Amino acid sequence: MSIHRVVSLVPSITEALALTRPDALVGATDWCTHPADLDVVRVRGTKNPDLAAIRALAPDIVIANKEENRELDVRRLRDGGVRVWVSEIETVPQAIAAYEELFDDVLGWPRPDWLDDARDLWCGPLPAVSARVAIPIWRDPWMVVGRSTFTGDLARRLGWDNVFAAHEGRYPHATAEEIDSCGAEVILLPDEPYLFTAEDGPEAFSHTTTRLVSGRLLTWYGPSLIAAHASLDREGH
Repeated sequence: MSIHRVVSLVPSITEALALTRPDALVGATDWCTHPADLDVVRVRGTKNPDLAAIRALAPDIVIANKEENRELDVRRLRDGGVRVWVSEIETVPQAIAAYEELFDDVLGWPRPDWLDDARDLWCGPLPAVSARVAIPIWRDPWMVVGRSTFTGDLARRLGWDNVFAAHEGRYPHATAEEIDSCGAEVILLPDEPYLFTAEDGPEAFSHTTTRLVSGRLLTWYGPSLIAAHASLDREGH
């Protein structure tokens, strides 16, 4: 049975749904910024959704993600009779597989064309390593991409070896000095979740080359994967 009313609490998936069936998407978080003309009811943030507002929208299903959303909120929605589908995504192939399950088994919608294109672009053999990188995602305190993350896997599939990939934490804390001396050839500074800019970020590192990159292309899984492959691949050459 096809789903007709959806609330998405995951920005990446919100974009995918809005481009596929905009009429079915009735609610999304304040962090759901794509597509730019998205016009749905906002239900606050990914970590503090307005559960009453979500229930008032009477969704057929709420879309959540294990990393981006709290288990407590998922449980409260389910206890209130709301159906919630939760994805767990730590690699690009897992993202593709999650979308296939979502469209085929959960929503009952045809798969969008970009999904097959993304599989072809991203799910082949790993390329040779072309650069060693570090990827901060926050400062004050500084945090970096560590083990078992979607962003780390995407970077590796571009030929970038994350020097913090063996760390026991998924997003470990590290000082600017530790990042600057970790052995990376390039420090990638995305514009989300922390908004690194030319004036805020590069000045912290005196030994390692820095590069500003799109946070959406580096951290989102969805239609952005097509642009990410072309744009970020060029960044590495």
